[in-house]
Parts: sequence; C-alpha cells; structure tokens
Amino acid sequence: MSLDLETRPAVQLTQPIEGRDAEVLTPEALEFLAELHRRFNDRRLELLALREERQTRFDAGAKPDFLPETKAIREGDWKVAPIPADLLDRRVEITGPVDRKMIINALNSGARVFMADFEDASSPTWRNMIDGQINLKDRWANKIGFTDPATGKSYALKDKVATLIVRPRGWHLPEAHALVDGEEMSGGLFDFGLYFFHNAKTSLAAGSGPYFYLPKMESHLEARLWNEVFVFAQETLGIPNGTIKATVLIETLPAAFEMDEILYELRDHMAGLNCGRWDYIFSFIKRLKAQPDALTPDRAVMTMGQAFLQAYSFKLIQTCHRRGAFAMGGMAAQIPVKGDPAANEAAFAKVRADKEREATNGHDGTWVAHPDLVPVAMEVFDRLMPGPNQLDKLREDITVTREDMLAVHDGERTEAGLRENIRVGVQYIEAWLRGRGAVPLYNLMEDAATAEISRTQIWQWLYHQGTLSDGRTVTPELVRQLTDEEMAGLRQTLPPAAFEGGRFAEAQKIFLDMCLSDSLEEFLTLPAYRVLD
Repeated sequence: MSLDLETRPAVQLTQPIEGRDAEVLTPEALEFLAELHRRFNDRRLELLALREERQTRFDAGAKPDFLPETKAIREGDWKVAPIPADLLDRRVEITGPVDRKMIINALNSGARVFMADFEDASSPTWRNMIDGQINLKDRWANKIGFTDPATGKSYALKDKVATLIVRPRGWHLPEAHALVDGEEMSGGLFDFGLYFFHNAKTSLAAGSGPYFYLPKMESHLEARLWNEVFVFAQETLGIPNGTIKATVLIETLPAAFEMDEILYELRDHMAGLNCGRWDYIFSFIKRLKAQPDALTPDRAVMTMGQAFLQAYSFKLIQTCHRRGAFAMGGMAAQIPVKGDPAANEAAFAKVRADKEREATNGHDGTWVAHPDLVPVAMEVFDRLMPGPNQLDKLREDITVTREDMLAVHDGERTEAGLRENIRVGVQYIEAWLRGRGAVPLYNLMEDAATAEISRTQIWQWLYHQGTLSDGRTVTPELVRQLTDEEMAGLRQTLPPAAFEGGRFAEAQKIFLDMCLSDSLEEFLTLPAYRVLD
C-alpha cells in the first residue's frame, strides 16, 4: 500500500498499547485497518440505514418476501467455487470465545472445526478483543501453550486439531477504541482486518487458510460488501482471489428470504450457510414486532422441528445443496450436569434427538458449545452421514413457501416463561458487563442471542398486551414485580460476594429499560457497550 503515515495517520487508539499488544497493533496492520475503514465504512453505514427503512415497512404491516428483482439469480444455474479440503467434512463444529485456554481446548476437542468467536460469545472489551488476536496469531505460530495460574495445569495443542474459523463482529457493532479520521471503526472490519493481516499467509502455509463466519447479515447487499472487503484484502496482501472462505450465519429473518442471493454475492468465497437458530428467533420477534399475528409463545416451545424454524432450516438445506455449498445445523447449548447423572443423560438425549433431526433432514454438520458434547454429536453424524457431507441430498421432495417461513409456533405464554426471560436476561447482561460473553446458566451455555430473545419477547408481549395462560395480561407492573422477585431469589441463591460484587443493579436497569421502552432497541449490545469498560 502507498499510504503516507506521516501525512495521513492510520488508526488512533484510545487505549494504551501494553505488553504483547504491539505484536498485533503494528503500524502496518493499523495502516491496513485504516484503508478498510476509509474504503468500506460509508457503505456499511448506508446498509445499516437500509435496515431501518425496511423496518419502517415491516412496522406498517409489510411481510418479508423473496425479492422480485433477484428472481433470475434464484432461478439461475450456478454454483459456488470449489471448497478447500479442510472444510469438506464439518460434521461437528465447536464454538466459543477467544480466550487462550478455550482456544486450546476447542482445537483439541475432536471437533472438525472450531469457530473462534469475537462476536456473541465474547464480551467486546478492548482486552478481550486484543488478547483474542494475540492468541490466534500464536496458534498459527505454534506457540499457544497455556499454564493455568490457579491450578498449575498446562495446556498445549495436539498433533491433530480442528480447522479454525473466525467470527468477527457484525456490521452493526463499533470498535469504539479505534478511530479513523475521528470515526469509530466497524468492529467487524477491525476483527477481520487484524486476523487476516497477521494470519492469512501463515494459515495457508500450514495447509489451511483464512476462513470466516459472518454474522447478523440482513441482505445480499451486506454480503456484497463483505465480498468487496475480501477482494481488496486479498489483493492488498498478494493472495489469490477466492482464498478466503466464508460461512454465513442465516440468523435474521430478512436474510432467510435472500439465501440464494447471499450465496451468489459471495460465490467465489463461499463455504456454506448456517442455521443460527437463537438469533433467528430474536430477529423474527424484532422484525415483526408490530404485527399481532407474529406474537410468540414461550421460548421453550419454539423448537426447530416446527413452524418458521423448521421451514427456514429446510429452505437453507435446499438452497445450499443446489449451489454446492454446505448447510450447517444449529447450536446445541446444553452443557454437562455435574453430580446428577439422570439430568445429564436427559440433556444429552435432547442433543442426540436434535442432531438426529439435523442429519436426517440433510444438514452437513452441526454446532456444540461444550467439548463433552462433541462425541455425542459426532456419533449421530457418523451414523447418519457416512460420507464427508450431504451435498447430494437436495431435498427437492419438500416445498417451503413464504407462509411456511412466517408460521408462528403454537403454545402458551406462561408466568414461568416470563420469569425465565427475566432471570436469564439479567444474569447474562451482568456477566457480559464483567467481560464474559459465554455464560453457563441453568445447564445451558448462553450467549448474547439468549438475552436478546428474552428482552425482545417481553417487549413484544407488553406491546401487544399478551395474555398468560392464567388469563393475566402482561403489563409493565407485572414485569417489574417479577423482576424484583427474581432478583431477590438470586440474592438468596448466589454467594453474597458474587451478588454484591457483581453488576446486577446495572444489568437489571439495562434489561428493564429495554423491555419497557416505547421503542424496541435494535441490539442490547449497543447501549450496553457504552458502559462496558
């Protein structure tokens, strides 16, 4: 690049460069980040504004639909570019945050792929984001050993490890600690840029490559922007176009109606699509928030085998396999239940049944959140998917209509469901404010998507004056009363130091403010980010 750093500064950091930070925050890397920002940030902001415009139409009663202007792409005969060897068998993928111990354990877990997550499983403190970049750089330099200071136990990579895929933050999230020309950088461009700059060539030299999971997209135009970023990044580093491979999470309702188009925009860089089920529920509620026929029942009854979730998973399989891309299944969030063998087996049985559904339907692999679930999911896919993938399973026997994609689950709204939303939402936000993005709650590994469902569902029930199974209407007074009761219960059950030393008062205020607001906030992580550090 020919940028003159003396006359046009690269990135202004609002945090000091400490310890090993200088290994990733090099002048050359910051110059690369500045170029990404200057070339692509204006378009990113335009696309976020288009989300708001479309939301206005949804609020006025419009329903999502397949785009008439891209009909030729949906009906065309085209396929994505060939997929690298180390991504051809993805039967079990494990996901988690980018702390050092987690990276080692996940790479060693026996899963075929590890998704290192700078997004929903990580709280985006500056320290978490930069340490994650250092850890991943160390992975490709083969020096990611770790000794736990508390136990003295040492961790090191095995000879055979999972293929690494990195998830940067979504288009909506900023990196407030990195400014270019006085503007906050995109968190996604920051995460992508640092990882790609330092690791693209070393990962290729190791027989793998720069692979990414792309979250939260809402349109093929947003996919087009990522493709333009990829083309520029590869050209800048002298890497052949198409070297980057991306898997796109279909976790928003609008994106589910543009899956063909998203594949098409990224066809030179495409590895597959993934059913991001929890965020998809959140998006379904958020995008159709003003429409009374989209009023949802308890989260617990919104399962993948029914209604809009089943329809979109089948649509994803059909779309991907027709184009030669992989169709990845969703997350099993269960974690082992220590000290209770019966409860543990019940949890594992739920995982088994979910993975059997996915493999039978035609998915090419699945996600788990805990290493102990890798063998459970692996057994199912080994049994039901003897080949490396199921690209030949086209599922042309199934027709998925627009109406199917918008069908709401049958079920009740209950006080127990309302209480669970409150309990999980507040506890997750409290942990997030303390820098933790993956939080074990009630035998599930929760990330930001769970808290998003919790607070948007309460908002939706309030907006539509939803009734509970006992006949009561959901009101602000009821939500406040149950929140006070749940917080009193937590005060009794948590260790005093954990409750008093935590950030529960802040978390409760953020949660209630968002649930009781006249308007529905797009993401809880946006206002919460401003009080994070």
